Amino acid sequence: MALDAETVTFLSRLAEEGARPFHTMSPREARDLLGTLSARIGDGPTMARSFDANVGTDANRTFRVRALIPDDHPRGVIVYFHGGGWVVGSIDDFDCLGRTLASQSGCSVVLVDYRLAPEHPYPCAVEDAWSALNWTVEHLDELGGTNAKIVVAGDSAGGNLAAVVTQRACRLGTPSVALQVLVYPVTDCDLDTPSYTQAENQLLLSRDAMAWFWSHYAPDPASRRDPQVSPLRAADLRGLPPTVIVTAEHDVLRDEGEAYAQHLSKAGVTVDHIHFDGQMHGFFSLVNILLSSANAIEYVALKIRTSLA
Repeated sequence: MALDAETVTFLSRLAEEGARPFHTMSPREARDLLGTLSARIGDGPTMARSFDANVGTDANRTFRVRALIPDDHPRGVIVYFHGGGWVVGSIDDFDCLGRTLASQSGCSVVLVDYRLAPEHPYPCAVEDAWSALNWTVEHLDELGGTNAKIVVAGDSAGGNLAAVVTQRACRLGTPSVALQVLVYPVTDCDLDTPSYTQAENQLLLSRDAMAWFWSHYAPDPASRRDPQVSPLRAADLRGLPPTVIVTAEHDVLRDEGEAYAQHLSKAGVTVDHIHFDGQMHGFFSLVNILLSSANAIEYVALKIRTSLA
């Protein structure tokens, strides 16, 4: 199926404004580009309460989280890791998405401002993600109640972090994760899958851009084969919580997202995989810009509500 008309128009406007491919920019320039997109997205729904907090006791590895609490009786708590190739993105850039997800799911959302590469390469983001998950457990009473169930979620590189920390929680037996939601996640370091090499998939995220992101996050190619970097390579996926996976047709990461869904299913994990035809990588977070974003968020929110019911 061809890329949908709304997305074509959006990409055309970016091109007219002089937006450049990620791999031709510095990390700072790429972060500024994402900031301009978040300005277009605008504000999300009003929350009953929200607050920022610092996580970590070591000044060298302190990072922010933002708690978005939609009402007085949230169904659960979603720990959300934003996308951006581990190099770009912030909780400010994803605030609208977090608020929208909180409003529609009825859950509190904890946005995680994990440290970014290349200043903080692997394993910094993984350790921050793990610390944020445990911080959430320690603060459940103010987030959703001491018995609130936890959902771990993320998109793209954030989906990678969500998958990695969920695997770790499963191995250790704690904390308990009720559901994981992975939106077009990075699950492997293989840049030569069919979806990576298809010309029609070289859009907002391309094969060259992913090579650029990997070079900043995990500059040692050997480290990329570690399951904490490429969760698809984990030897045993048994015992993981029910999983929702979202993939997009015109996405270089499509094949590895589908492969992770298949591996989870073979391991006996309940998987709900939805594929969005005509969509590109990044559509989920383009709230208020693409109708497909609203449709995908509505679907994910429904699955979360159903799972926590």
